[in-house]
This record gives sequence, C-alpha cells and structure tokens, in this order.
Amino acid sequence: MNDDNKQPAPGSDGNGGGGGNPWMKSLLIWVGILLSLALFVTMFDGRSSAAGGNAIQYSSFLDKVDEGTVKDVTISRDVITGTLSSGEKFRTAPVQDPTLIGKLREKGVSFTAKAEEGPSIWMVLLYQSLPFLLFLGIAFFVLRQMQKGGGANGAMGFGKSRAKMLTQKEGRVTFDDVAGIDEAREELQEVVEFLKDPTKFARLGGKIPKGALLVGSPGTGKTLLARAIAGEAGVPFFTISGSDFVEMFVGVGASRVRDMFEQAKKSAPCIVFIDEIDAVGRHRGAGLGNGNDEREQTLNQLLVEMDGFEANEGIIIVAATNRPDVLDPALLRPGRFDRQVVVPRPDIEGRIKILEVHMKKTPLAPDVDARVIARGTPGFSGADLANLVNEAALMAARKGKRLVAMSEFEEAKDKVMMGAERRSMVMTEDEKRMTAYHEAGHAIVALHEPASDPIHKATIIPRGRALGMVMRLPERDSYSYHRDKMYANLAVSMGGRVAEELIFGYDKVSSGASGDIQYATGLARDMVTRWGMSDKVGPVEYAQPEGESFLGYSASQPVRMSNKMAELIDAEIKSIVEGGLDRARHVLTEHIDQLHLLADALLEYETLSGDDIKKLIAGEGLDRESQGPKVSIPKAGTSVPKTRRPGPFGNPAPAGA
Repeated sequence: MNDDNKQPAPGSDGNGGGGGNPWMKSLLIWVGILLSLALFVTMFDGRSSAAGGNAIQYSSFLDKVDEGTVKDVTISRDVITGTLSSGEKFRTAPVQDPTLIGKLREKGVSFTAKAEEGPSIWMVLLYQSLPFLLFLGIAFFVLRQMQKGGGANGAMGFGKSRAKMLTQKEGRVTFDDVAGIDEAREELQEVVEFLKDPTKFARLGGKIPKGALLVGSPGTGKTLLARAIAGEAGVPFFTISGSDFVEMFVGVGASRVRDMFEQAKKSAPCIVFIDEIDAVGRHRGAGLGNGNDEREQTLNQLLVEMDGFEANEGIIIVAATNRPDVLDPALLRPGRFDRQVVVPRPDIEGRIKILEVHMKKTPLAPDVDARVIARGTPGFSGADLANLVNEAALMAARKGKRLVAMSEFEEAKDKVMMGAERRSMVMTEDEKRMTAYHEAGHAIVALHEPASDPIHKATIIPRGRALGMVMRLPERDSYSYHRDKMYANLAVSMGGRVAEELIFGYDKVSSGASGDIQYATGLARDMVTRWGMSDKVGPVEYAQPEGESFLGYSASQPVRMSNKMAELIDAEIKSIVEGGLDRARHVLTEHIDQLHLLADALLEYETLSGDDIKKLIAGEGLDRESQGPKVSIPKAGTSVPKTRRPGPFGNPAPAGA
C-alpha cells in the first residue's frame, strides 16, 4: 500500500505543518477576533456602567436630599453616586448646580469629591493601536491560508480541486463484484494490466489509452466498474463529479482542473474518475450564443490537461455519462477519450449473475430461482436488481421470516414495477367484476395467440395506477420483434376492451383500456412510420427525429410529408389497431366459456399464476388450501348458457352474457 493512502495521524492537520484540528484552529482565531472587538467596545463604553446602584433622575435626587433620606454622596465629573438611609445605592448624572453643596451641608449629608484620573500612557497606546492590530491579525490569517493552499473547503480554497481520493482499506471493489457486463469488463482489463505493469506495453511501443468513457443508462454499473478498476490495480482512485468544476466565477473551474491534475501527478499511476462529465463537457457553442463562459473555459482546460504540450503520464481518466451525444467532439478524439465502453442493460444471463452477486448476503429459501426472477425483470439495470433483492429482504423481515422465499421476490418485483398493493382501495362489486373480465380478456387472447409470450401471472389487486394486470414473461431476451408478434401484442392489448364489450355491452365499456389503447396506437405508429410494415406506405421512415433541441430548434431536420401521406399514415394506423381489435373479438367470441371461468377464478382468488390458468383452461381443479377448498372446474369447451347460474366459485355471472 502506498504511503499516499495513509490517513493523517491523530492531532495532525494533514497539511504537513502544525498540529491540531484545522477547524478548531479557525474557530479559535475567529473567537479571538470577536473577543477583541468586544473588549474594544467595552473600553469606551464601560465607565458609565462601572458605577453601581439604581439610576435615578437628578430632580429625584434633590427631593431625597430635601427629605433627608440621603446618607452619603460621592461627586465626580461624570456621575453622582450615593447611599440612602435604607442602604440602597443610587446614581445620577450631575448638572451645573452651585446650590447643591449648600443643600448637602444643610441636611447633614456627608459628601466627597472624586478626582478624575486620566488614562495611562499604556491605555492610550492600546486604544490607538487596537484597530491596527485587528486589521493586522485578519491579514495574517488570510495570508496564512493562501500559503497553505486553504484546501478545497478553506477560506481561499474555492479554486482548489474537490476530487476525493478513495483508499482500498475499506469497501474494496474488484471485478468479482461486477457481474452482467462481461464485455465492458474485458475491455477495461488491459487498463488494469497497464497500471500493474506499465513496462509490458512500453516494450512493444504501445501506449495505453489516456481516457475511457463509460456510456450507459442510469444504474448499469458505470461507477462500480470504475471502482473495480482501481480495486484490481491497487492504485489511488480520485473521484469527482462534473458539476464540481462549474462555479459562478469565471476561471474557478479551470483552476480546479489544474489542481486536480497536480494532485494526480503526485500519486501517479492513478485513476481519475469524473462522474456525469456531460455537466462540463457539453458541445461548445450549442447554446446559440447563450453559452456559459465558465463551463467552456473549464472544458478547454480539461482538453489541454488530457492531451496538451505537457504529457500527464500514468494518469488514466475514466468518465461516465448517460448522454454521449451532447459531448464536445474534441473530448472524444483519439488521445483524450480513446475508448467508449458501452455499459448496457444486462441480458437474462447477466441479470442472473447480478442477482447471484446480490443474493450472497441474503439467506434464501430453497424455492428461490434466480432464472425465473431474471426472466420477469427484462430491462432491469444492476441498480434495479439490487433494489429488488433489498425489497424482498425487507418484506421477509417484516413478516418475521428467517429466509427470503420466492413469494417475497414476486411481491417485491410487482412493487418495484407497478407500486405497492392498494388493498385499502374500496371498489364496488361491479368494478371488481369488470376488472376481472378485463384482465381475463387479456389472458385468454394471450393463451390463443401462438406468437405471444407465456403468461406468468394475472391479478385484479390494484397496484399503483392500475386496477389489475396480466404479466407475460418472455422465454429469452428479444432484440428485435417480428411482424407476427407485433400483431399478437396488438390483439392481447385489445383483449380487455373486447371482453368488457362482450360481457357488459357496448354502453358499459369503461375507460380502463386507456393504457392499452395508448400502447396499441404507439406500436401501430412505429410499424407504419419506422419499420416499414405497411404495404400502402412502404418502407419509408416518416417518424419525427428524436434529437436534442436548443431554444426550440431540433438537432435533426423534421420529416417532410404531404397532407395526402399524413392522411394515409393515419388510416393505416387505425386499420392496424382495428385489426388487433377484430382478432381479439374473434378469439374471445370463440372461447367465451374460458373467459367466464377465468374471470370467476380471479374474483375468487384475486391472483392466479400461469400454471393456475393453464389448469383452469384444461378443466383441472385448483387446490389452494390456504385460500379455500379444492374447486371442481368444468372442462373447457362445454357450452355456457346465456343466462348463467352462479359460477363454480360462487360468484354470480352477469345476466345475458
């Protein structure tokens, strides 16, 4: 371990000079200044308060003399003090009264005159020199802070780097703690090898990349990957955020960049990690004249330090961003950030490995299957999966369990994806029945569409903004979708609306299908305008570009189309969505008995797994000891009369179904 990584010894300030806590030293200095000011004020305003006794008016003093209640008096130039017969002290301000002495003699009051002594020569010198001494002390304090550098948080430290150096004594992270991003890890492996043995590459004339830019969605593990590089190489690791460079004063950010590289040179070889570099590295001039001069000067200084006249050997810059498209091209050229390492969202195998890493510290029940959890979490990042494991552990602890079972992981997954259960939500029987038929419609269409993903769960328990849901799990991650699957998804999305219309009638269709209609419309629009899946429109892109805009101007040229083409596109989108509606209506009309069976089961049990639904459709009974006795289900394909008796779960079906 390098000596640079050692913590300062107790009693030292970490700056190499003097002892004691720097914060305490600064506090003592300011306390001394405030006490000196208080003493200075007291010296000029303390003589009047030095005289004791209650302050009374001069007229009251004369009245007390006339009454004979004054015992003795001391007369000075600024104040008259004395004692009453009762022993009470008093004081008053004197006036030019030549008759006072006569009155005191007449009443037999003993009095004395107190001569005023002028201040000594030392007090005069102190009065005159105190302001100068205060000014000299403050100047000395400021100069001392400037000579020391002041630190990043000192009085003169606003131009110093705010980068923090992390040591490997505690919380050491290695590549064993990073899972699911094997390609990115392998690409950065040679950076670790260079930091361990630089001569290995120098013998062949090779130069290690000066910078690596980690690009990926939030939560994919960019910061963890950078820490793992430092942990594997065992070198100092400086971390700073891109926003720490930018300040209100022009030139402060550039000064911090210079100071950061000066610190890194002293600890080379080392890694400097800049998180969210797009805060300081945005494209110069992109603000159309309203750019921030401070940010651009900071970026210019960063460009020079990375590859300028002076080479910074042994310093590897690792940066992370979610928006590589807004970075300045000069920052991405060879010699600066030589590599762009994409840190993607993990696939199913990567999610399994990530879950296994986070499950190491969690006691698991035998029924926990990481592959099933990974299948049910497509698109989850590493941070999402860590949160999922943590939520499952919290739920098990809340129930008083010693092991985390698969049921907790399922509940945690639903909570993370859709929100907590709203069992306190009051729904009428009609609303529950409509929700049950709506979700049953989705499920039945999904079962009879060959290209649809298998059903994992169906529930009518409200979560978040949804009153129910049907969850389908793909067998594997899909990176492209075929036309048949898109049509299947359109039919499944319309299954809920069609079920409401078939069971409750045209006038009783609810607004519960708004999200389904939005999804179907967006999918149909992409099929027509992006993917060329309309024979009438053809393989031409008409979608609006998704580029960053500045002051209302898009980064890409807008799509130009005639009014006739816009009408044709709208007609094609409507035709595709209505085609999905017709497919769903055909499936549900043909299998109306299965729709009734599944809706009754949802009303009885509220949540059904994919296996439970398959058993229902196959005519088998459901054996759920915890939720009720075994129920006999009529086989699929049996005729269902128009006016039905109460269903097999004891739930009366709507008349006229």
